[in-house]
Amino acid sequence: LDPGTGPHNLVVDDAGIVWYSGNLARHIGRLDPATGKIAKYPMPDSAARDPHTLLLDRDHARNGLIWFTVQGGNFVGRFETKTGTVTLLKNPTPNARPYGIVQGTDGALYYDEFNSNKIGRIDPVTMTIKEYALPAEDARPRRIAVTDDGMIWYGDYRRGYLGRLDPKTGTIEEWPAPSGTQSRPYAIASNGETVWMFETGVQPNKLVGFHPVLKQWFSVNDVPSGGRTVRHHYYDARNRTLWFGADTGTIGRAVLPPAPSGQRVSAR
Repeated sequence: LDPGTGPHNLVVDDAGIVWYSGNLARHIGRLDPATGKIAKYPMPDSAARDPHTLLLDRDHARNGLIWFTVQGGNFVGRFETKTGTVTLLKNPTPNARPYGIVQGTDGALYYDEFNSNKIGRIDPVTMTIKEYALPAEDARPRRIAVTDDGMIWYGDYRRGYLGRLDPKTGTIEEWPAPSGTQSRPYAIASNGETVWMFETGVQPNKLVGFHPVLKQWFSVNDVPSGGRTVRHHYYDARNRTLWFGADTGTIGRAVLPPAPSGQRVSAR
């Protein structure tokens, strides 16, 4: 990549093509691993200076869509990989710093507003945004996940909480993280039935598991290397494994325990 690209996040499609966010260079990039060839797709607005987190649409193989956030520029967007078209939506709340993004079971896109106390929702058909205000004004959601019942989960980085948003009703519930106000929840993911979050305000970092039906934490684990800060982790359904990278220069793997028998969320 060119100096100053600042690749922040990447996704790999079914064809093996790598797409990355040029966080310091206002573009989304395409890398073909077979040839090493790189193509760049610039943001259509210079204010969209820092593409942040990318997400493959659930139907990417058919529609070729990638959704993304632009943190400092305060945008969310849609990238059509088949045509190279980039569509930007300005976030309604100023300076909200759109951060993590996930696709709900309803097909809509949900994202954290890290510099506000809100979760945003993109209707993929109308390309309109709805915002949900969290109960605490000083909440700062950072990463986001979804379970099979359609619930949206977020980690409140400032307050040390795990939160759940029901998109159908707008109802929000929250639970204190195991390490309390020192937790600094960052990376968060779900295997569909349970929610897994890294607490990065404590050393060593902790991987903690929450059960949505029981509404309680059921697993707390230290990161062997200490972690320093674990920013992302990804679930591999083939073997119930979470993969993560840590700022200690290590890659980690966690094999998830099964959820308590008879206590599973209902898919929507």
